[in-house]
Amino acid sequence: MPEKTAETPATTDTITVAAATGVPATEAGPAPGKPRSLWSDAWHDLRTNPLFLVSAVLILLLLTVSAWPSLFTSASPRDADLVNHYLSPPNWSHFFSPDWFGYDGQGRSIYARVIYGARASILVGVGVTALVTVLGTLIGMMAGYFGGWIDTMLSRLTDIFFGIPFLLGTLVILTSFEKREVWVVILALAFLGWTQIARVARGSVITIKHADYVVAAKALGSSTWRIMMRHILPNAVAPIIVVATIALGGYIAAEATLSFLGVGLAEPTVSWGVDVSSGREQLRNAPHVLIVPSVMVSITVLSFLMFGDAVRNALDPKLR
Repeated sequence: MPEKTAETPATTDTITVAAATGVPATEAGPAPGKPRSLWSDAWHDLRTNPLFLVSAVLILLLLTVSAWPSLFTSASPRDADLVNHYLSPPNWSHFFSPDWFGYDGQGRSIYARVIYGARASILVGVGVTALVTVLGTLIGMMAGYFGGWIDTMLSRLTDIFFGIPFLLGTLVILTSFEKREVWVVILALAFLGWTQIARVARGSVITIKHADYVVAAKALGSSTWRIMMRHILPNAVAPIIVVATIALGGYIAAEATLSFLGVGLAEPTVSWGVDVSSGREQLRNAPHVLIVPSVMVSITVLSFLMFGDAVRNALDPKLR
């Protein structure tokens, strides 16, 4: 008769973990700790992603410049000196000085205009993104949660707006305003830009509303508003954040495009799009007048696109 051996505590723990997880005892490791949530797991991935770190630093710098431009230059973006600074070339000998990027056709410091122009351009991008996120999420959640005729009506409304060319529709809207200030451009872009987020929110809500925790909340008598805000929205917000982050750079580019065409922001507003529009007249004589604000638009759009891609990769388990 074979001799019985005492079971060690380590063996007992291994067998317990194997029985709970369904993994053979020979493959089961030590008992795992508390599982991380989606957001903590995503943050762990983002901290080690160079793409995220570089884009986050650039975005933080751009937000700081737009909020406190006087920290980066003491020159005024509207002071003009045609006698001494007409189309003066960049002077690289003095960094962060008014003549660092040269002067435009009106004798104004391009460096000062780049610093102060960040406020209008980024304000348009952030403002439009905030509006389309709120509006698109609300419409998408209502369509996905209630279904039926509400879903049909809101989906067809989304299709109608989605079929309108974005830049062409915004151009038509802005031409009807005599004064095109920042808030006018924000409202015009947001009026046609909410459709993509609405579709993403609708799809996420349709997937989540049949989950066990939502069914349990309904059985316990929770109100519709409480279920949508406490159970559905927190679990559906991840793809919405990804789409909104990537779209933000596109809205900044759209503002610059509209200003370049002469239907966006206009003087005396200081923005990169306005400077790109005025710089095209000096492309042959002084290309720096056009190149500098164009590069700033490109860097800003690229930063938000990189940031959005990094967030998407961190929040989507299929891309890990």
